[in-house]
Amino acid sequence: MKNFYKNKRVLITGHTGFKGSWLSEILLQFGAEVCGYALESKESSDLYLNLKLHKNMNSYIGDIRNYDKLKKVFDTFKPEIVFHLAAQPIVRESYKNPLYTYETNVMGTVNLLEAVRHCSSVRSVVNVTTDKVYKNINVNKGYTETDYLCGQDPYSNSKSCSELVTYSYKKSFFDTDDSPAVSTARAGNVIGAGDFSKNRIIPDCVRAAFSRNKIEIRNPYSIRPYQYVMDCLYGYLLIGMKQYCDRSLAGAYNFGPKEDDCKTTIEIVDKFCHVWGDGLDYYTKPDDSVYESQILMLDSSKSNKLLNWNPQYDIDHAMHKTVELYKLIYEKNFDEYACSHIEDFFSGVSAFKNNSPLSISAKKSAKNNSLHENQICAM
Repeated sequence: MKNFYKNKRVLITGHTGFKGSWLSEILLQFGAEVCGYALESKESSDLYLNLKLHKNMNSYIGDIRNYDKLKKVFDTFKPEIVFHLAAQPIVRESYKNPLYTYETNVMGTVNLLEAVRHCSSVRSVVNVTTDKVYKNINVNKGYTETDYLCGQDPYSNSKSCSELVTYSYKKSFFDTDDSPAVSTARAGNVIGAGDFSKNRIIPDCVRAAFSRNKIEIRNPYSIRPYQYVMDCLYGYLLIGMKQYCDRSLAGAYNFGPKEDDCKTTIEIVDKFCHVWGDGLDYYTKPDDSVYESQILMLDSSKSNKLLNWNPQYDIDHAMHKTVELYKLIYEKNFDEYACSHIEDFFSGVSAFKNNSPLSISAKKSAKNNSLHENQICAM
């Protein structure tokens, strides 16, 4: 994988965000030429600034809703691979500002794919959505890529719409052998150092820990597929690489933890407090003022079969590494710690070390792999 991305021109939308910053750093370590398009990073604690990415990559500040500005970046940089992460990603924020959420998550996807359509250099596109695209029926099993798409809250629904936009562009404009391969990636709740978003449980825990306050838990018994950020990004990178080489692999992919690592919020917070130490504690304050799914789980067997992807960290390992790096986040040389961590993670990934061609059985499975396998919920 490292050799594949070396010298590739890679464009990341949302590169100043949590996952976008980590992805940018990984690709820079792989030797890629990285370009980002995103809103400005404003907080001194932002991972983008702590990793000093502004010194090491091409960075364009702009709104994903601005098609003309985005297209100019495509025209100038001429990317070969595109990772689309720019989004309004918070459920509760989507209730406060649904218009902005839909404009960003739906029309932002339209703008991205329209720019791709007019850029002949692009060969591989990964649109990052979410596990929340599925119609949530609170069943105690993992959703598969063939389940209904029908998010209920504005954020989840906007991401379901982003999936449908991607499907339409794929069938309408990217359906020939010489057009770019386009996939969507549906990941669970990602944890890792450097996320300071509001209304996310680990950042809430970190803020409470640094201020020596108790952690407030709104939905203590909600079950989510928590996974480590590196595992998630490793999945994105696999799609970007493998569909570049074999466009029949383009489709929709789930990336979630093993079933045992789907935890309730209170279990996650309890683990965080134990690892952080210092007598950190929490209290519950249930809040049902807005609808949020109670149970979300993902079946990632397709990603395992076609991409040879498996999560490398269980939840305990992920929590220990998350806390360790959060405590280092304000160190002047945090970027050096991050580089070492990335190297350690990918040195242990079996598929990273062995990127052999697809097996015959996997190739056969890939023939039926496409975005149209999803069903749309009847309204």
